[in-house]
Amino acid sequence: MRQRRVTITGTGGQLGSALQRRFGADWVIDRIARPETDICDWPAVRTRIAHFLPDLVIHAAAATDVDLCETQPDTAFRINALGTRNVAHAAASVGAELVYVSTNYVFDGEKPAPYHEFDVVRPISVYGASKLAGEQEARGALARCHIVRTAWLYAPSGRNFALTMARLMTERDRLTVVADQFGNPTSADDLAGAIAEIVTNAPYGVHHAVNAGSASWYEWAVAIAQLLERQVVIEPIPASAWGRPARPPANGVLTSLSLPTAGIELPDWRDALVRTLRS
Repeated sequence: MRQRRVTITGTGGQLGSALQRRFGADWVIDRIARPETDICDWPAVRTRIAHFLPDLVIHAAAATDVDLCETQPDTAFRINALGTRNVAHAAASVGAELVYVSTNYVFDGEKPAPYHEFDVVRPISVYGASKLAGEQEARGALARCHIVRTAWLYAPSGRNFALTMARLMTERDRLTVVADQFGNPTSADDLAGAIAEIVTNAPYGVHHAVNAGSASWYEWAVAIAQLLERQVVIEPIPASAWGRPARPPANGVLTSLSLPTAGIELPDWRDALVRTLRS
């Protein structure tokens, strides 16, 4: 029997690394990352995927620096929308399924409750708009498509909030952290596991995959300090005091209507934090 084959884009990132660990035992993996292959280069992407003939394409590559996207919108849309168009059409051309990894930034953050898969999207940043455009490109290219939205992703390595806080807590005795923006801190390893389950057990469509529970940036930082036993003063501040080019959704908390029906559940974010920081 032919072993299943998966193409993973963005393999240099924290989710890409987690996906390789999760799929490596049972699948043959083709790893797409710059500079070897640029997802914005249509002939290169088409040729690469046509040569490998994957059964599944997981598109995790993206421009994820939210503030940089705000100041360089053409770059954001070129990578997150045009790049997704290329990957999605290349997947369709060989009959592969597609998983497109998206974000809670497609919402405006004004809803007083968590956002589910069928809430109206309304991005308020270039990053969110470019990722929503990527969703539209993915779904327009092929029907066998999962859109997996997540939030506040982190891992034991790479550039993320949890590791930045852990480092700063060894360098400073006082930190200020935004307390009026909320989301779901989500482990890259847990998300990779959820994606594997989605591919196997869930119907095609939009899914929200985040660790259970929610927190503000401030609450997340406090949990990190307690877990690492760091003696640091953490001061809560409003987002308005943090001068950023982009405006994140104040309420970026996601919940899922679809995953529980497929028997898929991610653990609590506090459990994931312990596993991640002690790994």
